[in-house]
Amino acid sequence: MAIITAKNLTFKYDSLKNPTLHDINLEIGEGEKVLIAGPSGCGKSTLAHLINGLIPYTYKGDISGELTVDGIDPSALTIYDVSEHVGTILQDQDAQFVALTVAEDVAFVYENNNVPIPEMREGVKQTLEWMDMLDFSDSTPQNLSGGQRQKVGMAGVLASRTPILLFDEPLANLDPMSGYHAMQTINYIHEQANKTVIVIEHRIEDVIEHGFDRIIVMENGKIVGNDTPDAILTSGMLSDCGLREPLYIEAIKNCGADISHASGLSKIENCMPFKDCVLQSYKSTHVPIPPPNDDVILSVRDMRFRYFDDSPLVLNDISFDIKKGEFLAMLGNNGAGKSTILKVLTGFLKNAEGRIEYRGRDITGDSIRERAKIIGYVMQNPNHMITQNLVKDEVGFGLKNNGWKQAAIDEQVGKILKVCGLYGYRNWPINNLSYGQKKRVTIASILALEPEIIVLDEPTAGQDQANYVRFMTFLEQIKQQGTTIVMITHDMQLSLEYAERGIVLHNGEIIADKNIFEIFADESVLKTANLKHTSITTLANLYGIEHKDMFMAYFVQRLKEVGTIE
Repeated sequence: MAIITAKNLTFKYDSLKNPTLHDINLEIGEGEKVLIAGPSGCGKSTLAHLINGLIPYTYKGDISGELTVDGIDPSALTIYDVSEHVGTILQDQDAQFVALTVAEDVAFVYENNNVPIPEMREGVKQTLEWMDMLDFSDSTPQNLSGGQRQKVGMAGVLASRTPILLFDEPLANLDPMSGYHAMQTINYIHEQANKTVIVIEHRIEDVIEHGFDRIIVMENGKIVGNDTPDAILTSGMLSDCGLREPLYIEAIKNCGADISHASGLSKIENCMPFKDCVLQSYKSTHVPIPPPNDDVILSVRDMRFRYFDDSPLVLNDISFDIKKGEFLAMLGNNGAGKSTILKVLTGFLKNAEGRIEYRGRDITGDSIRERAKIIGYVMQNPNHMITQNLVKDEVGFGLKNNGWKQAAIDEQVGKILKVCGLYGYRNWPINNLSYGQKKRVTIASILALEPEIIVLDEPTAGQDQANYVRFMTFLEQIKQQGTTIVMITHDMQLSLEYAERGIVLHNGEIIADKNIFEIFADESVLKTANLKHTSITTLANLYGIEHKDMFMAYFVQRLKEVGTIE
C-alpha cells in the first residue's frame, strides 16, 4: 500500500522562471526504505520539501499535479499538522534546533505529544544513547562540532512517532563510523517500528550497504531511474548522471571487468567473480613512489588549547609541519580537535599555548587579517561566512575589501565561479541556493583571494560527483602551482583519491602522521580514530591482497589514468 503518491507533480519557485520539478510520478510503499539520489540542483530537496510541508510553508511557488502523504495533502495543511506525518532531519543543522540544551531539544517532540515526564526522560536518554551523545545532554547544540550537531538533530527526529522519516544528507557532517552507526540506528528504527524511511544522500556507498528497497535517481527535475540498488549499480546510471559510484565498483570497472550482467553487487562480497581480472591488472602495473617533500612552509610546535581556564584540554601537545604544495588531510572522529586546530592556525581562536611559524617566522601573535594573507579558511558551515545577498558579491567581497578595482574583481569572480560550477548562479540571491551550493560559494570566496595555504573544512560535503571532480580538479591545479591544500574531511574516498599525507587526531592528540595509503592500511589507527575502511581495503581483503597500501595507490593511479579523477 502506497503511503506517498505523486501524480504529474510539478513545482516552480516564485523566484525562478522555470520549474524545478517536472511531472513527478512516484509511489513509495508503507514501510519501504528508499534512497533518493541525483546531482546538485536536480530537485531532490525540492521533492523532500513538498513531502514534509516546507513547500509552501517556507518556500513559495506554484504547485500543480497531485501529492498525497499518509492520506493528506501537505500543501493544504499547516507545517505543524504535516510534522505529525513526516519527521525530517534537515541538511542545515542550525535550522533544526529549538532548545538551549541537547536534552531539551530531543525532548521537544515528547513535549508536543504530551508524553509524561518519566517516559519523556527515558525516551530522551535512550535516543541519545543510540546516537552516542548522552554525555552531551546539558551542552548547547551551537557549541558542538558539526558532526555532533548532526547527531543531535537525528536524535530529535528519531524520537518522533511519525510514520515517515525523511533524512536530507544525514551523513554530511558525520565521521565514517558515526555515519555507519547512524545508518544502523535508522535501520533499527525502520525494522522495529516499520516506519517508511526516505534518505537523500550523495554518499551512496555508505548508504546502500545498509540495505535499501529502491534507489530513485533524479536529474534535471525528473525521475530518470527507479529500481533496486543492484539494478541501478549495474546499469551505469549513477556515473551517467554525475553521481559517485561505490569505490569497489569503480575499481572493478577500471580493471576492464564487465559488470552489466552481474548480480548482487550492492554487497561487496558478491564481487568474487572479478578477482582474476582485478589481480591481473594490479600485478601488471607499476605504482611510482613520489619523492619526499621537505619544503616546510608552516610549523606547529607544542600546541595546547582549552576553551575555558577550568575546562579540559581540547588540543594537547600538537606538533606537525605543513609543506609547500602538498595536499594534507586532517582526519579523525567528531570532536577530535580537527576544526579547533585550524581555527587556532587562522587566528579565530586565541590564547593557545605553543608556537606557530611561517617559514621560520613566529606568527603566533599575528591577527586574523595578517594570517589571512597566508592562510585562507573555509568554514564547515557556509551560513557562518555569508554576508552578501548575491553570489557574485559574496565571492568578490574579500577582493573589494583588499582594494581591487571593479573590473579586476569581475574577471576574478567570473573565473572562480566557472571552476566551482556556479557561474550560472552569479546573479542569484544566495538564500535561493541549496546548502551544498552555498558551501561552494564560500569556498569560491576564499579561492578568489589566492592565499598561499588554503584550509577547507569538509569541502565536498553535499556535492555531487560532477561538482566534486570539477572542484577538486581546480584544487589540484592550484596545488601544482605551489599552493598548499589542507582539508578536514570525513570523506574517506576524497582523502584516498587526493591527499598525499594524513594527520589523524583522537581526543585532541595526533596518533598518526604519514602517507595517506599507509594510514588507511593501519587497522589500529582506523579503529582508534573511529574511521571506517574504504571499500578498496575491503576488496583487497576479499581478494587476499597483502600490501593494501600499494593496492590503494594502484587504484588511485587507475582512476587518474581513466579520467575518473584528474
